[in-house]
Amino acid sequence: MKIDILTLFPNLIKEYLNESIIKRAIDNNNVEINLINFRDYTPLNNNQVDDTIYGGGPGMLIRCEPIFECLDTLDTSDATVILLTPDGKTYNQSMARELALKKHLIIICGHYEGFDERIRTLVDLELSIGDFVMTGGEAAALCVVDSVVRLIPGVINEESLKDESFNNNLLDYPVYTKPAEYRGLKVPDVLISGDHKKIDEWRKAEQIKRTEERRPDLLK
Repeated sequence: MKIDILTLFPNLIKEYLNESIIKRAIDNNNVEINLINFRDYTPLNNNQVDDTIYGGGPGMLIRCEPIFECLDTLDTSDATVILLTPDGKTYNQSMARELALKKHLIIICGHYEGFDERIRTLVDLELSIGDFVMTGGEAAALCVVDSVVRLIPGVINEESLKDESFNNNLLDYPVYTKPAEYRGLKVPDVLISGDHKKIDEWRKAEQIKRTEERRPDLLK
């Protein structure tokens, strides 16, 4: 997979990509990630990429030319172009699985007050990571990239992905490790019983219970 991230602040993203699972995925050629500063494509001499809003209003908007010009330099023939915006579809695990099947993702990070509306004509998908507003799209881009890259075959052991949260619209079951008791807090007896059928039944019941308590909307 190839991922191009269009951003005004590549350094906000760079260090995250140089650690842990994403770094291993890059080093193992599971994914290629490119950071592109679309400030380099502004037509203005002072490298300005934003401007005042027609009709008035607070803040500054990303001008359309830097994004259009930047995308003109990329091969978009098999790409899914994603715009990160508060009014996009709310991102979830199902979308992550769909995006992990794509060959090429192009992710556009916003900043300032938002985008010139004409930029929306370039995109295939508008995504939001939640009902809140951030100063820019870089953190949101990392959420999308991290959730997608880990699903690429060969990045994480398939067994580790099988029972994760949001599979089958359920949250994950409680998990424990050694010691079996700590400060009076004990691991449930069933988990150390060695009876794998009962363990599977307990885990399934706990998934349903936890989802009912914390995210009943998922069960609907």
